[in-house]
Amino acid sequence: MADQGLSLFDAGVIADRWIAEYCAGRPGGDMLCEAVTRERRGAWDAVFEELAGASGDSLAQAAERAQRQAEDIGTGYRIAGEADERRWPLSPVPLAIGEEEWRGIAEGVIERARLFETIAADLYGPGRLVSSGLLPAALVTGSPWFLRPMQGLTPPGGHHLHFVAVDLCRGPAGEWRVLADHLRAPVGAGYALENRLAAARTLGGLQGRLNIARHAPFFAALREGLAAACRRAEPRIGLLTPGRLNQSYAEQAHLARYLGFLLVEGADLAAIEDKLYVRTIAGLKRVDALWRRTDPRLLDPLAFDSASAIGVPGLIDAMAAGNVVISNAPGVGVLESPAFAAFLPALATRLTGDTLKLPNIATWWCGQEREAAQVIDELASMIVAPAFGVPTRALPHGRAVAGAELSDPERCELLVDLERRPQDYVGQEIVHLSTMPVVAGDTLVPRPFTLRVFAARDGKGEWHVLPGGFARIGGEADVRAMAMGEGLWSADVIVHGDAPVVPVTLLPAVDSLHLRRNPGTLPSRAADNLFWLGRYLERGQALLAAVRVLLGHSISADAGAALDAGTVERLVALIVQTGAAAPPAGYKRGELVAFARAAMEGVEPGQYSVRTINRQARGLGAVSRDRLAADTIRLLDAPHPTRGQLLDRAGSLQRRYVALAGLSAEHMARTDAWRFHDLGRRIERAIKTVQLLMQFGTGASSADDLTTLLDLADSQISYRQRYLTGIARVPALDLVALDPGNPRGLAWQAECIAAHLRALPVLNDDGLAEPQQKRSAELSAIVATADASTIDADWLQRVERTLYALGEAVARRYFLHGAEPLRAGGLTLA
Repeated sequence: MADQGLSLFDAGVIADRWIAEYCAGRPGGDMLCEAVTRERRGAWDAVFEELAGASGDSLAQAAERAQRQAEDIGTGYRIAGEADERRWPLSPVPLAIGEEEWRGIAEGVIERARLFETIAADLYGPGRLVSSGLLPAALVTGSPWFLRPMQGLTPPGGHHLHFVAVDLCRGPAGEWRVLADHLRAPVGAGYALENRLAAARTLGGLQGRLNIARHAPFFAALREGLAAACRRAEPRIGLLTPGRLNQSYAEQAHLARYLGFLLVEGADLAAIEDKLYVRTIAGLKRVDALWRRTDPRLLDPLAFDSASAIGVPGLIDAMAAGNVVISNAPGVGVLESPAFAAFLPALATRLTGDTLKLPNIATWWCGQEREAAQVIDELASMIVAPAFGVPTRALPHGRAVAGAELSDPERCELLVDLERRPQDYVGQEIVHLSTMPVVAGDTLVPRPFTLRVFAARDGKGEWHVLPGGFARIGGEADVRAMAMGEGLWSADVIVHGDAPVVPVTLLPAVDSLHLRRNPGTLPSRAADNLFWLGRYLERGQALLAAVRVLLGHSISADAGAALDAGTVERLVALIVQTGAAAPPAGYKRGELVAFARAAMEGVEPGQYSVRTINRQARGLGAVSRDRLAADTIRLLDAPHPTRGQLLDRAGSLQRRYVALAGLSAEHMARTDAWRFHDLGRRIERAIKTVQLLMQFGTGASSADDLTTLLDLADSQISYRQRYLTGIARVPALDLVALDPGNPRGLAWQAECIAAHLRALPVLNDDGLAEPQQKRSAELSAIVATADASTIDADWLQRVERTLYALGEAVARRYFLHGAEPLRAGGLTLA
């Protein structure tokens, strides 16, 4: 409450007014208004008092603050088909649920998880449920998620399921029911964690006032459960991602960093002799478990889809041998289809002797003649959905539709396809949802919501439920579940109680004596991305520097202080050779400004402008977000400046480059990850320095040539401090090329490159230099034995060739190149 200087009494007055205005004349079915009616509004009072204390009498400010906190954490998501991530929409008002009500939810979720494990074990084992007639064979084998190669395979640890999610809806009368189950690759636990972090920063006093249950014990149980299923005592666990274009990649990166898992793609992995390995800069390292987010059908092209380009050949053999745990086991997705929900109540009664604590919404599978007839007869009062969650001929987008809202042609097409393939469809009741308050503008409005709850096995095989999950909130007042879609907002879900909550964290105890200075395994792909991120940042900064000098010349020309014509031509040639822009039509001021604009902001195909280079850097930052600070990601994601004059925009970009360089130099720990990033910077800076020397330091260099050389090499001040008279060629070349004390010079880069390659791991134990180290030694020798007075084009070309060969040697040794990165020769597979 200190943020706005409000007393608890003042905040309470504002909160009372907000609640009274919101609930005035509101019908039943709203979480807040029901609490007010039942005189159980204590938790909601605390929520709105904290909001008022943080943002005063402005709900809009509260919403802005919550959104800013989410962005600071780096939360984002992507819509399929879009290149850029969207910001995660977080409501400042959490959903408050009492511990007694939550206990019933948790028990129901655990009951479902146990039931699904029993069914999965039977479907991929003896198959009694089908043979006894409890499940139609077509329901199982007709599902695209039933994977026949998994038949008879007992997963390592004996469990098919380690992690499940359940979507719940709350009806207007307060009852909770299940909308959907998620077993294949449940998404959202990371978003729940990020929502909690952002909400805690927005409403800092709420934890103590309401005794909110914490998330850390759940994630600790998840990590322990996966580790316990592995054979090795100290397993290496990876989070398998489809890649940065996946809709929830940001969440996956956050979870990997939080849990200490390796974030890996299929290309990072190799199955050898029924064991799984990750390709790292130190060779192949054993992987014991994968928490996967990939389509199970694409996991192994030898076992499932032979066209898969993101799978790992032999992965299922390694799983069958008991050497790698896959969570969840491939094939469990057959249980999450809408059609399966029609049989779950009867299965629960048969297998457990009891009804489900959390019932499903009523569902009719049209693969049965009577049910299909009922769906057709009652189509106007039902919704129709794909039976297995995949597009059908009449529902090509794969989404549920209300029968009453179908046009005549759509209804006709649906009925025709129902006649042709009835097993592809289900009918479901139309569900109406409870509402909760969200901020719209500067007021509170009711919106329907659903709740996603997560459960995970611990090290003893027992199920734990994440206290809270996350809420998805609809953008419109329509309370039908099918109308809400994916929702417009998300919200933290707090489970509050009377007893104080013991603080739990995944961080070591403050009195822990366990020390570790090795940050862990660095996959080859991660090293490759960080290396090229460094190169692109240096490349963009060097190009921008040339553009700024050219723009400065264009402005100075009006004052009679322009560069001479030869220098301008060489400056233009330097920019053209980078591919940033086509040569200008002429060298008049307007033509040069247009050329500079194209080099800085052009987006034509094949054009390597500053904007295009920054786009490449942003993409590399996106796939490296589990290893980069949030400030770095924000700077990389910042949009290209559009305000001000061209020179002002160039200055803004330059400051961004400097900030990124500062973060790299001062905030990244000196790990192998930092070494590859800095190695990329040093190699690229050395190449750009050589190109500057070739343009402005060879032949009969003019004073303007040398001034431009020093400007572009950021060495103007250093030169002026050493030489009080005018600029001379040999001293300028010595400073830029050979002085080991100039951090922007070639000699400095050669020394840094050598130091990095000495520190990075080698594969051979014979003490002999590897190819990349030999190239580095060659570069150092060329520079150390040179004399500034003899530097010419031949010497510079030799240095440039050595630098390019060095870059190739680094890539061949450490990065992924088709089948080469196995590099098993001379290795002990660990």
